[in-house]
Amino acid sequence: MSLFTNSMVILYNPPSSASRKPVLPMSLLAVASFLEGEYPYEIIDGNLVADPIGRIIEIGAAKKVTAIGVTVMPGPQLNESVPQSQRLKQALPGAPIVWGGYFPSQHADTILRENYVDFCIRSQGEQSFLELVRVLDKGGDLSSILGLSYRENGTIKNNPNRPLIQLDDLPDWPYHRIPMQRYLLEHYLGNCVGMHTSTFGCPFGCNFCAVVGMSNRRWLAQSPERVARVVRHQHEEYGADAVQFQDMDFFISESRTAEFAERITELGMSWWALGRVDELMRYSDTTWKKLKASGLKMVFSGAESGSNEVLKRMNKGGQASSEKTLELAKRMKSYDIVPEFSFVMGNPPDPVEDIQATIAFIRQIKKINPATELILYIYTPVPMEGTLYDEAKSLGFKFPDTLAEWVSGDWRHFSIRRDPNTPWLNPRIKRGVRNFESVLNAHYPTVTDKKLNGFKRAVLRALAGWRYHTRFYWLPLELRAFHRFFGYQRPETTGF
Repeated sequence: MSLFTNSMVILYNPPSSASRKPVLPMSLLAVASFLEGEYPYEIIDGNLVADPIGRIIEIGAAKKVTAIGVTVMPGPQLNESVPQSQRLKQALPGAPIVWGGYFPSQHADTILRENYVDFCIRSQGEQSFLELVRVLDKGGDLSSILGLSYRENGTIKNNPNRPLIQLDDLPDWPYHRIPMQRYLLEHYLGNCVGMHTSTFGCPFGCNFCAVVGMSNRRWLAQSPERVARVVRHQHEEYGADAVQFQDMDFFISESRTAEFAERITELGMSWWALGRVDELMRYSDTTWKKLKASGLKMVFSGAESGSNEVLKRMNKGGQASSEKTLELAKRMKSYDIVPEFSFVMGNPPDPVEDIQATIAFIRQIKKINPATELILYIYTPVPMEGTLYDEAKSLGFKFPDTLAEWVSGDWRHFSIRRDPNTPWLNPRIKRGVRNFESVLNAHYPTVTDKKLNGFKRAVLRALAGWRYHTRFYWLPLELRAFHRFFGYQRPETTGF
């Protein structure tokens, strides 16, 4: 046990959206599983607690805080983490603040230039965080902690990366330490939807993707038996009737997927997961039938572009063929499983040509499978040497040097890929993408909107039909007015 009997480790999940929608804090549950039985801790979720920083300060006034672990994703969570960490450091100057997650894994040096964050943990961080807590508690050598970044005598130190731990060797998550029922929400998948991550990383090298830097192109997976056990536990203990997997790629192994599907079929649940187009096209019809029988309702895939040349420059490997995306849309229609495709638009060096090619390709997809969900992003570079990032830098792109810049102005929108501050896209081009998106979403209302009845759907399609068929997307004011008054749902990534 800790040397400090009155000590506490705080694991903090900053608000991850403006609406503070509860999202199971899986990264903190993973870290907490290593603390169980050795250090007292409390998980505080900014999506649930009205004044989470006030709560942490309250704990700090009563107990010695050994460490405050903050999970930080780019986007809204980063925008909250900066001012909240500043407030915590001011109120609890003796409490070490530790950032972990996607953003710290990519930008540790930028973070540690600020005096209100003491440590960053990169990539798979459960073991690293526990070792850091031990050193902070009992003393020891920070340089021995793999995957840790910190300041020493004014210099930023980045220890070597930690070898990844096989997921079946990690402990189960302590669901009993959080109010699970508040995270089981109702939406398209079901009335009580659970959540899980069964893999870590991705074996592919797409050069626009932040996951590559996190996992160094490795993919680790829980066994199908363990994944099914977790799903069964959420079903039997908390009443989950569906589950969404937050894996970066659930479908790498067909045999694993097929066995998992067989193990959960009897539960009668629905589920959602993400996978690559080329992998899913390799699956046999026998496996697809098992997936359908097990309750698979929707699959998210990064289709990325309608141009084969752009796919090649993205280093998409075996997926460098838009024809496979069309084939998958057709195949999934035959099994009544909804494909959810995302596209990264406005890629350098010719963003206008890329956008035009992708819009034409999206129209092809809708002809084949009108139920296809489509998520449109604007290309945003990631700090990884590769074709697109190199081209972005040559066109004048540069990441911020400070956290203050990251959370100000246009950079606040950069990480959610809706309106990034990229020098090769002028406002008119970006508006053109959003105008097309408005027309597309109105002409093909999302199947996930349970509140949009048949009459409203018909009216919406009629309003958008002439625009879609004449390809006149500019200034769809009537569609925006309809959305303002009736609030129909836009397609969104169900699992993220």
